[in-house]
Parts: sequence; structure tokens; C-alpha cells
Amino acid sequence: MKKNITLIGMPGAGKSTTGIILAKNLSMGFLDTDILIQINRGESLQSIMDRDGYMALRQIEEEEILKINIEGHVIATGGSAVYSEAAMKHLGTISRIIFLQAGLAELKARIRNFETRGIAKAGNQSFAELFSEREVLYRRYADIVVDTAFVSQDETALLLEKKLKELD
Repeated sequence: MKKNITLIGMPGAGKSTTGIILAKNLSMGFLDTDILIQINRGESLQSIMDRDGYMALRQIEEEEILKINIEGHVIATGGSAVYSEAAMKHLGTISRIIFLQAGLAELKARIRNFETRGIAKAGNQSFAELFSEREVLYRRYADIVVDTAFVSQDETALLLEKKLKELD
């Protein structure tokens, strides 16, 4: 097994919650890159976007991911990490990358605060457009794809453990 496990996917796919459960189950640390950005920048993702725009947030996300130098962690990325080829290559060298996939309808049901959640997207971009744009990128970088629709985060974590053991 590689030193880390990185979870990628759309907002609402369960990266943070599943990541915490998986980290506990595997006796690993947990790192959420959205929280890392907020700690290091001293403000919320939404406030960064409100002031500097979504492209600035994506740039900050890339910078913070490129600084990650840890072992034995489950890393939950922000949904827009896949826009940075450099960040994704870095994550690919330090971890296995798992795409937590869920359908558009399921994600819409899980996300209630689309406009204020700090999602790095163009102002006029719909959630469906964002989904279509990102789905291709998630699949491009994933070592493993796991469907999270209609299963709990606990069940998803157990499924991930099984798939990771199969790869080792």
C-alpha cells in the first residue's frame, strides 16, 4: 500500500466523513485540504472566493496540496483539486487516489448550501454543469472508483478497505 490514501470527488460525495472513518479503521491520520487552507489562510473558502474569485481559491488549493509531505494519512481534497495537474500528480506520488462517485441527483439531495459552501466554480455555473466538468477529471486521476450513492459513509469506508487490500 502507498503511504497515504487520497479521496477525491464532488462536494457531498462524503470525502471528509468517509475519510475520518477510514482513517480510524486503518489507524491512520486524517487531513482535509479545505480545512488546511482555512487554517493556513485564516479565513473561510467562501470569503476567499468572495474577495478574490474562484480561480484564486483554486490556486491556493494547488499551493497547499503541493506542500503536503506526510505519510500514513487519509487525505480528503476539496472538490476542485482535480483542476490542478501538478497537485494531482503530487498526490499520485504520495498516495492511492480514490474517487468517491455519486450521481447528480444524490449529490443535489446531500448539498443544501451550494451557493455559500465555498465551491470553486464560475459564478453562473450550475451544479449540473460543474458535475459534468469534474466527473471526467476525477476518473482521469483515480486509481479506484467507488460509488457512494445509497450507502452510508461507514459502508463506503469498509468497501474502500476491501478494495485497497485487493490492490496490495
